[in-house]
Amino acid sequence: MNRKEFLTKTGIVMGGVLTLRELDAWISEHPGQRMPSLFVSHGSPMNALADNPYTRDLKATGQRLPAPKALLVVSAHWLTRGTFVATHPQPETIHDFGGFPKPLFDIQYPAPGAQDLARALAADSGGLVKEDPSWGLDHGAWTVLLHMFPEAKIPVFQLSIDYYKPLSYHLELAALLKKWREKGVMMLSSGNVTHNLGVFDRNESAPVADWAREFDELIKNAVEQGNLNALAKPEQWGNITKLAHPSYDHYIPLLYASGLEQPGDQLQYIHQGFQHGTLSMRSYMFSKA
Repeated sequence: MNRKEFLTKTGIVMGGVLTLRELDAWISEHPGQRMPSLFVSHGSPMNALADNPYTRDLKATGQRLPAPKALLVVSAHWLTRGTFVATHPQPETIHDFGGFPKPLFDIQYPAPGAQDLARALAADSGGLVKEDPSWGLDHGAWTVLLHMFPEAKIPVFQLSIDYYKPLSYHLELAALLKKWREKGVMMLSSGNVTHNLGVFDRNESAPVADWAREFDELIKNAVEQGNLNALAKPEQWGNITKLAHPSYDHYIPLLYASGLEQPGDQLQYIHQGFQHGTLSMRSYMFSKA
């Protein structure tokens, strides 16, 4: 289905939902403005309520970012078999956790969806990405967005992680998504540089484990060098990778951020540091220099 056929079939969606016509208008008004690709380590859901160096850095970054037409989020907390894009016009705030205080469950992030844009992305993927009308915004998305974009006015939609594909698949898919950065879509990948809840220390300021610091440095070097081959084969680093990521759910999002890098991009750090002794909160973005 080409663009004209798609517009004819779907029409214009009203009621606060981003439309392709609005996207075209944005592109015309912002020629050559490439939106950034971000990777954010989201850590504990309690960061949604916190005022700490990490959340203050997120707030400061949000204030200096260009205004996107929409946000596409790849979160560690939407794992599927197959790749899906969320097409709900008003995404639900999903509280996908337990055992936390009520104020965390009371938080709502009422951003509109980007239904037409999500459908266009699926149509443009050649069948690789399927539509999902049910998914909302999980805590990998909203706990970050409420600090960066607290007014919740920017349309947001999510792309799932096919957890059954090799790591190289995610880099390849990210390469196919690069064009959307030129169309006013900001890319936000949300996971963690290190994530092993089996050795999580409840003290947010606990001393940093040596292995966590070492793995964080390995990722820092690979990202700075643009070494996608290394990022796609973290097992090369041996047992330290198993310590940092017993599973790859929180690792895969950083592959999208790096896979979306384009020539002329500049790497900038949003935050560098650790929480709870083992969680690297390193966050960064690629933006047009």
